[in-house]
Amino acid sequence: MGKRKFILNADDFGLTKYHNQAVLEGYNTGFLTSASLCANGNAYENAVHDILPDCPNLGIAAHLNIMEGKSLTDCNFLTNTNGTFGAGYGVLLMNRKNKTMLAQIEKEFRSQIEKIQADVEIDHLDSHVHTHAIPEIFEITCRLANEYGIKSIRTQFEEFYMIPKIAKHLTIAYPINILKIILLQHFTKINRKTAKRYGLNTNDYILGVGYTGMMDSDAIEYGLKAIDGNAVVEALIHPCKYSRPSIKNSHTTEFGITQDMKLKDTVLRLGFDLANYKNMES
Repeated sequence: MGKRKFILNADDFGLTKYHNQAVLEGYNTGFLTSASLCANGNAYENAVHDILPDCPNLGIAAHLNIMEGKSLTDCNFLTNTNGTFGAGYGVLLMNRKNKTMLAQIEKEFRSQIEKIQADVEIDHLDSHVHTHAIPEIFEITCRLANEYGIKSIRTQFEEFYMIPKIAKHLTIAYPINILKIILLQHFTKINRKTAKRYGLNTNDYILGVGYTGMMDSDAIEYGLKAIDGNAVVEALIHPCKYSRPSIKNSHTTEFGITQDMKLKDTVLRLGFDLANYKNMES
């Protein structure tokens, strides 16, 4: 790419109105540059018709979701009798060669892409809980990107780094997240070759795996400081803006990232341009 670019992406756009409000305010009063839209989210229509008209330059991904919510197609390998997803990541890993499952995933992904593309331009593909990182599913996702004229896809290579907050490293979640990094690094080495074969753009690094559920401004600042040279870095967050200010959780902390102008200044000072997948090549 020849430049250092930073993408601040809100996953789970369309899941609830709280996620949607976070995207609206994150874009208009903060420095959110991109959002990943769930076609099967409960607040999809609100996202498309009420939020996006006020976010004209926001990058939009299809956030392909086979982990929760209702399926758009007959996907009985991964859903219960009510058509609700819930099979889990382990089921996908164990059955990654299963042709029936892969065919159902392709059908579901296709339906989700078509639903979103009918309402808004998609600039890249990613997925809920990194399901498309599994190489067999990544192959399907790349093929669909080509078919639907989508130029970019998320990959999940995160460098190992630590922030100066000991408490975050003493949680049960942290060692599990480290295992996720190792698995996703392995998958990304395979997937980058696949993306190249399909002529797709992709990010060089991601932030948001090692500190899943614990993301804050420090996690982004120290993650960026660990990266040398020209690179496209995507930080994925899961922000919510609730109607009651008294609600405090990881989602509200991650919304705070979008409003942190000190962090924005740090990103720029480190030599990164704010970007999204729309301008990956510029």
